[in-house]
Amino acid sequence: MGLPSGFVKLLLLYGIFFLGLAQAKVHYHDFILTETNFTRLCSSNSMLVVNESLPGPVIRVTKGDTVYVNVHNQGYYGVTIHWHGVHQPGNPWSDGPEYITQCPIEPGSNFTYEIIFSDEEGTLWWHAHSDWTRAGVHGAIVVLPNEETGFPFPEPDGEEILVLGSWYVGNVNEEVAEDLENGADTPRSDSYTINGQPGDFCPCSNESTYRWQVDYGKTYLLRLVNAAMNAELYFAIAQHNLTVVGLDGSYVKPVITGFVMITPGQTMDILVTANQPLGRYYVAARQYDSARSDVTDYDQTNATAILEYRGNYTSSADPIFPSTLPSYEDFVPALSFTSRLRSLANHDHPVNVPKNITTRMYIAASMNTVTFDYEGTTKDGLASSLNNVSWINPSTDVLLAYYRNMSGIYTPDFPEYPPVLFNFTADEVPDYTTTTIQGTKVKMFDYNEEVEIVFQGTNVFDASEDHPMHLHGYTFYVVGSGYGNFDNVTDPEGYNLVDPPKMNTVSLPKKGWVALRFKASNPGVWLWHCHLDRHLSWGMDTVFIVKNGGTRETSIREPPPYMPPCSSSAIRLQRLDNSGEKIN
Repeated sequence: MGLPSGFVKLLLLYGIFFLGLAQAKVHYHDFILTETNFTRLCSSNSMLVVNESLPGPVIRVTKGDTVYVNVHNQGYYGVTIHWHGVHQPGNPWSDGPEYITQCPIEPGSNFTYEIIFSDEEGTLWWHAHSDWTRAGVHGAIVVLPNEETGFPFPEPDGEEILVLGSWYVGNVNEEVAEDLENGADTPRSDSYTINGQPGDFCPCSNESTYRWQVDYGKTYLLRLVNAAMNAELYFAIAQHNLTVVGLDGSYVKPVITGFVMITPGQTMDILVTANQPLGRYYVAARQYDSARSDVTDYDQTNATAILEYRGNYTSSADPIFPSTLPSYEDFVPALSFTSRLRSLANHDHPVNVPKNITTRMYIAASMNTVTFDYEGTTKDGLASSLNNVSWINPSTDVLLAYYRNMSGIYTPDFPEYPPVLFNFTADEVPDYTTTTIQGTKVKMFDYNEEVEIVFQGTNVFDASEDHPMHLHGYTFYVVGSGYGNFDNVTDPEGYNLVDPPKMNTVSLPKKGWVALRFKASNPGVWLWHCHLDRHLSWGMDTVFIVKNGGTRETSIREPPPYMPPCSSSAIRLQRLDNSGEKIN
């Protein structure tokens, strides 16, 4: 007598469930944050890093694993850590941005993050999400595919991780705090780095240039991270093609190119075949500067590493520099490269672009001024905004306030459209557009809403430039982009709804727009922000709150037994009400 079909189905479901449990692994790491001395550019500097290394340790997992990271803060100021690109389903408690999902881990204390991997696959990264501490506190995350699926390309012979970063000669957090306090511009980096080293073209750096050794004929999976603080970067390897196969923890159709443009916060998976004559070749990165051409005080260093072949050959000649690396202010290569990115969109890696849109938002990103109090005097300072709201951190994190239904911490009235429509990309914009308001305004979404957001660049203060926009807790489909003002009638006709790239960080082009879609299926409190840290510090961010669904599985998990206690934000502008009085 056979078993009932329903019972057989139940056994099959349980078998699949327990097979998944058996495959998923749990990993444990200790991150020890200490001030460590480094010598770069002919001078020594102490900076906060993890486990005395720059970049920090690599977290290596398989798709679907869970990681516990116990962060011990032995530094001098509070810190949080964000797991960039990890969706953390139902677990915003471990997402990391200060005063959004937690308060800082104070000196002498520790906090354990639970990092839940789900559908991510490829390269991601982790970094501090408090003040500008991520200049030294960052590292790569490698998410390997399950054995059943493997890579969607031939198994590479080896792997290399390159992290692009920013180096500051001075104490960057102290400088930023002072600049924000008096409303001034924030510091520029003194050089860019590759795996913590500026390279041959910078002073006192020849002996420490990072070297990547390869064997002729082998193909390597290069995992590239842009951890730079405030710069999109061009990247190339002399006389070697780059085949981009992954972006932000998702696969893309292979793009063969002589260079890439990678924006802060982005990660790429790139195949590199060592097929050139035995020798040494420069790996180089330089800033892609999208600001107006008369602003030339940006970091113009060329960060370099050296790709060198193993074997017997004469290597007295200098390495070859990549001729394919675009110049600093050339925007055409950046546009050309990003326009080629498409999701893999096959059976094992399908796309599911939302098409039943229930919420549409049009968000203008602007530079502004804001009125604040400085040593008892009312003055104007630099600010930035989304829909003319410049975010200001509350004294208690938004997640706790939402979960505990606390009042007075935030307001649920972030605008879906700019308060005033004007020609956002004109050479001259109205004077009334320059001043913004400060607030802690969030946007609420019902569970499973299908959302379309169009970010619009503006030319307020003649300060239009690219903005790398990052959403915590989600990846989204980039369905369109263009230059000028978004036209809600004609521009959607050109949307790519077939194989748009999935990203967690997208570059909003200078004087242009970008359209993206996602399904609000991850309940929690999630930060949206520009990944240029100076813009984040000035207020170009907001918070999305996705409400719970109807079941325990579609709701925010209960908080862990311990969360770092809250105190007032260390770096914040003093708000004024309409009469000019301080708001405490």
